[in-house]
Amino acid sequence: MNKNVLIISKGSTFMVGAIVNNLKNADFNVFQCLPEIGDLNDHADEADIYLFYLGSYIDEIPSFLTYLKDLCLEKDKKLCLIGEKIEIDTMEKIFHESMIANIFLRPLNTPVLIDSLNMIAEVNERMADRKSILIVDDDATFLHMVKEWLAEEYRVTIVTSGMQAITYLANNRPDLILLDYEMPVTSGPQVLGMIRAESGSSNLPVMFLTGKGDRDSVSKVLSLKPDGYLLKSSGKKEVLKSIKKFFDERKAREMTEM
Repeated sequence: MNKNVLIISKGSTFMVGAIVNNLKNADFNVFQCLPEIGDLNDHADEADIYLFYLGSYIDEIPSFLTYLKDLCLEKDKKLCLIGEKIEIDTMEKIFHESMIANIFLRPLNTPVLIDSLNMIAEVNERMADRKSILIVDDDATFLHMVKEWLAEEYRVTIVTSGMQAITYLANNRPDLILLDYEMPVTSGPQVLGMIRAESGSSNLPVMFLTGKGDRDSVSKVLSLKPDGYLLKSSGKKEVLKSIKKFFDERKAREMTEM
């Protein structure tokens, strides 16, 4: 089982050192970085679990927090927080609740921390065999809602713009992309064009997300030859059913072609 943890903290305090030693004794591979964009970028791929040891300094690093939030969304990292209630409250104003895997208030209960991280690592292990889905939409509320729906059965990554999607696809190959048709700056059709133009992503299946279900709008969406479309007004049951149908039909075709 992959038990890698990246501890983000400002300096090596006695408490951080104790956490590191306890995690190592529990067979975790522990990495550390400062709450600085450059340092986090250098260590971003060393672990799937980020353990952020907070302090009053978090009010001084808004750019880092924004970068951390985008990184967790893009790479689907599990973020855990250790801190005082006032520090946790600050983080919860920046990070959507679905992005925070667990919260540990100080004084820290180390056995509870280790049990929780072990559970997260086990879930990550089970999730590794699931189909992966990238959702691209500028509506944060819609993104988090659909992610919560799909996370029951799939590995889900969400990004809020077309260019974030292109950046993600440079190093990742999801099994399906759900792409908002209407987005500012770079529209869904433009993103689809860029995906199809790159050899590394040209064969990735893309389904459009559209808010318009009238005949003319649907015909316009389908004229771009995506692998399907979903109405954004669809409920959870309908969304899950449509995506399951897509993967079942794709598997059937692959079996036929073998």
